[in-house]
Amino acid sequence: MTKHEILKQYFGHDDFRTGQEELIDRILAGQDVLGIMPTGGGKSMCYQVPGMLMDGVTLVISPLISLMKDQVMALKNAGVGAAYVNSTLTLEQLRLVYRRIREGAYKIIYAAPERLLAEGFVSVMQEVKISLLAVDEAHCISQWGQDFRPSYLRITEFLGVLPYRPVVAAYTATATEFVRDDIVRILGLRDPFTVITGFDRPNLSFDVQKPKNKTASLLTFLRSRYEKSGIVYCATRSNVEKLYEELTKHGISAAKYHAGMEDSERASHQEDFSYDRKTVMVATNAFGMGIDKSNISYVVHYNMPKSVEAYYQEAGRAGRDGSKAECVLYFSAGDVTTAKYLIENGSENEELSPEERQKVMEADMARLDAMIGYCKTTACLRGYILDYFGQPHEESCGNCTNCLSEYVDLDITTEAQMILSCIKRVHAHLGYSIGTALIVNVLRGGKVRRVLDMGLDKVKTYGVMVKSDPMQIRAYIDHLEKEGYLRVTQEYQTLVLTDRADEVLFRGETVTMPVKLTPAVPEPPKKAGRPVKGKTSAALSAVSGDAVPEDGLVTALKAVRLRLAEEENVPRYMVFSNAALEDMAAKRPHSIEEFLNVSGVGASKAAKYGAIFLEAIAEYEQKEE
Repeated sequence: MTKHEILKQYFGHDDFRTGQEELIDRILAGQDVLGIMPTGGGKSMCYQVPGMLMDGVTLVISPLISLMKDQVMALKNAGVGAAYVNSTLTLEQLRLVYRRIREGAYKIIYAAPERLLAEGFVSVMQEVKISLLAVDEAHCISQWGQDFRPSYLRITEFLGVLPYRPVVAAYTATATEFVRDDIVRILGLRDPFTVITGFDRPNLSFDVQKPKNKTASLLTFLRSRYEKSGIVYCATRSNVEKLYEELTKHGISAAKYHAGMEDSERASHQEDFSYDRKTVMVATNAFGMGIDKSNISYVVHYNMPKSVEAYYQEAGRAGRDGSKAECVLYFSAGDVTTAKYLIENGSENEELSPEERQKVMEADMARLDAMIGYCKTTACLRGYILDYFGQPHEESCGNCTNCLSEYVDLDITTEAQMILSCIKRVHAHLGYSIGTALIVNVLRGGKVRRVLDMGLDKVKTYGVMVKSDPMQIRAYIDHLEKEGYLRVTQEYQTLVLTDRADEVLFRGETVTMPVKLTPAVPEPPKKAGRPVKGKTSAALSAVSGDAVPEDGLVTALKAVRLRLAEEENVPRYMVFSNAALEDMAAKRPHSIEEFLNVSGVGASKAAKYGAIFLEAIAEYEQKEE
């Protein structure tokens, strides 16, 4: 078979995505490769297709059990022999997998990096021909990356114990140039062919919100999407537990996931989410790396992540099937404090020297600053992310709240004078500077103990902004920092005036600040079941969450999919993705030949499901007449 025949027969696609074919061709020619592709960009196809064409087996090193389970299930459902080796297997199951590997039952084998040097695993791998070693989430091998895993360093040693060296292919979605160099060096890639397809995901909309009550805002968001599947990320385990209890109390169909749960409980919750028995997964970042669930319609970050890399990787778990999806981040000042605490008090890696750990912490803090910048920018959110990864882009994406909202320059000179004067007077009173939270309390005339104990209720600017919302004062302070009128010290996070502050305080300089005039509001649909025409309206509906009514045939096909998934005890997306059903509804096939032209329909699925879905389409059309 050819690569295109493999793509169509097993995966149901007519064409490769950008970068896939080039990587596959180089692997088949025996060359090492490095693929930098966005989450949902089709990295798995870049090792699955050549793996099915090469002699012997393809070994995929994967960091999380969830990816192995999902991808092995999907491959088997498509008619491909596949298995995984990880800690979830019993000794008896492990022996069976090893025996089946020796018998040549599998073309693609997934393994956890911790398993690589286990005696039994090494023995069986030395007996079979490994044609391709694929390293997924390859950024984990770099201690300067955002998710360093020491177990990944075993890959190099494992390659050394094999009878011969296979082709090595490394893939990741989020890697800066420095991390890419690290991947090549540590893995020992030989003259690797490198493809960087770009980091943009046009089907994703982006939104940063600063709600007064995050939970209330989230409940409103989830209730309007009760039939959709999504992830809500929290920074800590305690936040996951509290939010999970709150959501379930209000009738939201939620599951939870964090490293502090018992293995069996965590597995049960993950299965409920994967099989769509629960629509919302509340989790820490322990959930999701490599998650292959394709029908995730939104990702909400209840707390700000520690880096742009982490945010984009987690947000990118939405819309993996190409359908429109939402990425929403709730930001508050407390998120910054939590993130810094997690960085400063994270588990220390014993394999690093104190000097190296200090450098890692400094790198983490720099990444955090970039993440804070994303939360505060009034420019295009997508553009901010692409700038971070060094990718050129249009000034406006037309699919984020910043681009779709109207801004006006507001004169905040009076407010700026109050804030800068307060910072100056507090420093004169105490002899040292204080942080944002205390300054806000002083400006609002707060009666908190620290303000009173420090005598700050005696300074002249105490209470001058008593009627101002604390979030708004923080926004003013952020803008004054951005414009260079004040700075935040790195070590203690205190507010210090710059020389530019004198221009406002004593020389009449005007300060303006871009303020969102009104939130973008989509027009109502002109006709039920049909989207409003026009780029802006469609984009607005994606960002605002006011979903355009779904085509009636899509709803009917989803009902068929649900029945089949329940009969087979598999997740719905394993039958067909949302994107496949939407394409099916658009093309309305009436024969198996036409059914095979639907995106995501291969020979195996056509034989298995074709007659059922063709009948459903015919029945729907009869009702339309």
